[in-house]
Amino acid sequence: MGKVLILYHSQTGNTKEMAGLVAAGAKKVPGMEIKCLSIKEAKPEDLLWCDGIALGAPTHMGVAPWQVVQWWTKAVGKTWRHIDGKIGCAFSSAGGWGGGSEMTVQSLLKILMNFGVLVFGATDYTGKHTTLHYGTVAAGKPKTAREKEACRRLGRRLAEWVAVLHEGRKEQSPHQAKYKRFKHN
Repeated sequence: MGKVLILYHSQTGNTKEMAGLVAAGAKKVPGMEIKCLSIKEAKPEDLLWCDGIALGAPTHMGVAPWQVVQWWTKAVGKTWRHIDGKIGCAFSSAGGWGGGSEMTVQSLLKILMNFGVLVFGATDYTGKHTTLHYGTVAAGKPKTAREKEACRRLGRRLAEWVAVLHEGRKEQSPHQAKYKRFKHN
């Protein structure tokens, strides 16, 4: 059974809502065990437990907020080399469009990469002008169907890659998906 951790920090509840949608998407892949935890709840052992991790945080001046950096700096020290090779992705909520959320996603991906986590982007479009190439972003909480689907799709893609790369279940590959992956208009 694959194990997916959705780890997030949320100040206003928007990123927490995104985390719940990411978890819902991961649950669409059969044989996945899902944990959705805030950095206040999570322990370093949760990183050892998982095969894949989605890391989420609010946008703070285009980078990961200090609470996330501090958690990874302090909590992860002993698990440093043991999370190498896990699969990861990121998501972020900002105060508005153009507020630096894609830069924050890249900041979160760099945190994961520093610990040897293999990160991925997704080529899928979930609606007009809505993609998750670097990860999922929202202005405030995800409101539209396409924003919510982008969150769910990120979780689903993470669980699919965990199934393929950690468990050898090639039939779960996004390339074999029965859902529409490219909806660009």
